[in-house]
Amino acid sequence: MGKRKRPRVDTQAPPPRHPSRFRWIIYPALFLTTLLVYAPVLGFDFVNFDDSVYVFENPHVLRGLTADGVSWAFTSADATAYWIPLTRLSHMLDVQLFGLNSGLHHFTNVLIHALAALLLFAFPDLATLDLWPSAFVAFLFALHPLHVESVAWIAERMDVLSAFFGFLTLWGYVSYARERGAGRAGLVRYGAVVLAFALGLMSKPMLVTLPFVSLLLDVWPLRRVWNKGLGLEKLPFFALSGIAAVITFHAQQSGGAVRTTETFPAGLRIGNALVSYATYFAQMFWPKGLAVFYPHPSSIPVWKPLLAIALSVLPWPVPGE
Repeated sequence: MGKRKRPRVDTQAPPPRHPSRFRWIIYPALFLTTLLVYAPVLGFDFVNFDDSVYVFENPHVLRGLTADGVSWAFTSADATAYWIPLTRLSHMLDVQLFGLNSGLHHFTNVLIHALAALLLFAFPDLATLDLWPSAFVAFLFALHPLHVESVAWIAERMDVLSAFFGFLTLWGYVSYARERGAGRAGLVRYGAVVLAFALGLMSKPMLVTLPFVSLLLDVWPLRRVWNKGLGLEKLPFFALSGIAAVITFHAQQSGGAVRTTETFPAGLRIGNALVSYATYFAQMFWPKGLAVFYPHPSSIPVWKPLLAIALSVLPWPVPGE
């Protein structure tokens, strides 16, 4: 009798990745274009909407990087109602390096956003092996008006930082999945992906859904064969998401950001989520009515959530089929 084979994660071998001189032109073009478009922020000041809480009136941040500040970053949510230790540390580092030079604090946001755009190009380029669609997505992300708020507002550092680590996680995941070898090298690569995801969650917990994205990537474009190994591989990611969700709920609750169902009934919340989803999708094509604050509606016409559901369940074409 032959030995029983151990279950392993398998990935269909991708077609060869053809070298292209354009790939090495796209990287600097994307990076420099992003910096150029956002260069005016170097002359921007702090604003009185959240920048005070996160930076220029925060006593922990104003002292720069200190042992007490690091402890506070990891153990407190206070007025921000978020557990975002890595974002707080980045603000402390800015103060340590630049003082309260607002233009350089803005530039940090721009630099992180530009690096995130490079990763967003590298990730689908490696995953799909389609150079120009990957470049289009990266440029769209880097320059789209929907991202101006996150990049040009110091208090939104959490957005650009979590996007950077989110795309780093996805690029690392695809790289790990494409590598058919095992052993120590595979374990180190896998550990690096988990670490990148953890850092992203510590930047902003909106990345809690990223493990589900990895499942979609397994279907396409990786076309991985489902087995026990593939399921076990996802456990650390879902565990981190669960921990981050619990911490975030408690942080939001202690910060007064959690509202009761008497204030916002469940039906209204679900309807608002569906309409917001459709609105964001529409604003990708027509970015109109953008603002830094969107009040929660007190009522929503029934036809709006129904239309949003209809749009979300349309039979969108799947690439490669």
